[in-house]
Amino acid sequence: MGAFAAKNQVQGWTADVAAAIQLARSILRQEGQAVLGLAERLSDDSLQQAVELIYGCRGKLVVCGIGKAGLIARKWVATFSSTGTPSQFLHPAEALHGDLGCVRTDDVVAVLSLSGETEEILRLVSCLVRMSVALLAVTARATSTLGQSAHIVVELGPVQEACPLGLAPTTSTTLMAALGDALALAVSHRRGFTERDFLRYHPGGSLGRRLTCVDELMRPLPECRVASDSCTVRQVFTAHDRPGRRTGAVMLVDEKGRLSGIFTDSDLARLIASAQDVALDRPIFHVMTRSPIVVPSGRPVQLALQLLQEHKISELPVVDSEGRPVGIIDITDILGLPQTTGPLKIHRPQVHCEENAGNG
Repeated sequence: MGAFAAKNQVQGWTADVAAAIQLARSILRQEGQAVLGLAERLSDDSLQQAVELIYGCRGKLVVCGIGKAGLIARKWVATFSSTGTPSQFLHPAEALHGDLGCVRTDDVVAVLSLSGETEEILRLVSCLVRMSVALLAVTARATSTLGQSAHIVVELGPVQEACPLGLAPTTSTTLMAALGDALALAVSHRRGFTERDFLRYHPGGSLGRRLTCVDELMRPLPECRVASDSCTVRQVFTAHDRPGRRTGAVMLVDEKGRLSGIFTDSDLARLIASAQDVALDRPIFHVMTRSPIVVPSGRPVQLALQLLQEHKISELPVVDSEGRPVGIIDITDILGLPQTTGPLKIHRPQVHCEENAGNG
């Protein structure tokens, strides 16, 4: 192949890629607009009925679908399960060969089918009707066979697939997935679902670690450097070393054992660099950071991470309800946790000094 032909081939390939990227953006826009349209189009009554049906279910939520809708049904199950609603996927074909035995009369069955006329779905629905199970249909037309068989219908309305051929389920499955998220989180809200509840069902991974109590990741008091705020700086650094992982800060306490301040290795370095040697033999109370930033015992690690980031500090004392230190979180203990997605409400226990200068 000559240089001219090769150049044309590269230019043609680049044009194809540009067109493909433009198509990808167009599909994202189409599907996003379809979701926004559904949010505006769905009636309050249909959403309320669907939410209340699932919320009031005494058994479990069983979700059915076949093909691409079946994959979305599995996503529904995963989201509902992790947000407090016991859920199970039921394959329509397998249901007709024994798996229907997992359905109980106190369950709610949600069936996802765009056409509402799929053969396997309708055969399953006829069985569910005979069992008198509460049936929620997600379909394009309430007048479809599926829609007419259900107790409650969430009608998606006319759907134009984003696929250029108009064949591959794209917009329709996006709508089903978004609707599943909306219903799951609305039901979760009705249940008063909290972060602690989420942690119970999702203890693993970075999410679970982020919601873990600070008490589980902090360095406990026996591993921390703690001293009386009446000791001199020299005494603190010569007599209060600890084995194991070394923290970069000493927590100072008053005569009642309450946290009164913090003094970091950086504070010591600055003190020495400024030639204030005389300060080394004065009570550390005069040079410590008073009323340091703290995190209450029992709060999630996510809050500790938020405080460390907001105040640009490396050590965070953990205190009990009386303001006594019970441990310390070092920035190296929680490196790698994901960024917080939103601020948590911060309750800051009173520490018994008048100033607040941060943590060194």
